[in-house]
Amino acid sequence: MFLGRILRTTALVTAVATLSSGAALAQKKYDTGASDTEIKIGNIMPYSGPASAYGIIGKTEEAYFKMINDKGGINGRKINFVTYDDGYSPPKAVEQVRKLVESDEVLAVFNPLGTPSNSAIQKYLNAKKIPQLFVATGATKWNDPKNFPWTMGWQPSYQSEAQIYAKWLTKEKPDAKVAILYQNDDFGKDYLKGTKDGLGAKAASTIIMEESYEVSEPSIDGHIVKISRPPIPTCC
Repeated sequence: MFLGRILRTTALVTAVATLSSGAALAQKKYDTGASDTEIKIGNIMPYSGPASAYGIIGKTEEAYFKMINDKGGINGRKINFVTYDDGYSPPKAVEQVRKLVESDEVLAVFNPLGTPSNSAIQKYLNAKKIPQLFVATGATKWNDPKNFPWTMGWQPSYQSEAQIYAKWLTKEKPDAKVAILYQNDDFGKDYLKGTKDGLGAKAASTIIMEESYEVSEPSIDGHIVKISRPPIPTCC
C-alpha cells in the first residue's frame, strides 16, 4: 500500500511535468531546469541517519523516472532526477537544497521527506520561487498558500490520523489509560494534538503521561520503559 502511494505520487508529478513541458514547447520559453531535451527535478532523502529506512522512497522514485526515460521521456524530454542525502538533518537539508537550486539548477524540488527538513527549506524555496512539490510529510503547516505559495503537500495530516486512532480507542477501550511518546518537533506535536482532539472531553482523564524524545537520540528504550510502567495498559 505504501509503495503504491509512492508510485501514484511520482506518476502525478510526471503528469504535471508533461503538462508543463507541453506548454513550454508551444512557447519555446523555459524556466531554469527545463530545456528541449531535459527536465531536471531535485530531491532530498534521508539515505543515512535515524530515518534512513525511508531512503527506499528516493530509490523507488529514481527507478520510476528511469522507466519513463526508457519509454522516451516526456514529450521527448528525459527526466534528470538529482537526489541527495540529507541524513534527516535540517542543516544538511538546507545545504543540499541550496546545491540543487544554485548549482544543479533544478526546475523543482520534488517529494522532499521529513517535517524537520521541509520546515528548514520552506522559506528558502519560496523566496527563490522554486516549487516545493508534494512534500512527503503529513504536518498541517504545508497548507498555507498565502504565505508559502510554492509549497504543496499531498498526504493526509498527522492530526487527522491521530484523531482516527483516538476515536477508535474511545469506542473499543473506553476505560483505557494512555501514555503518549512523541517526537519533539512539528511531526510529533501534530500527533499529540490530534490524539487530544480525538479524545475530546476525555483527553484529560485518559492521557496520564506525555513523554517526548529527540530524533537525534540513539535509542528510545529509556522512554519506553518510563511510559510502560503500571498502571498504563496502552501506549501511543
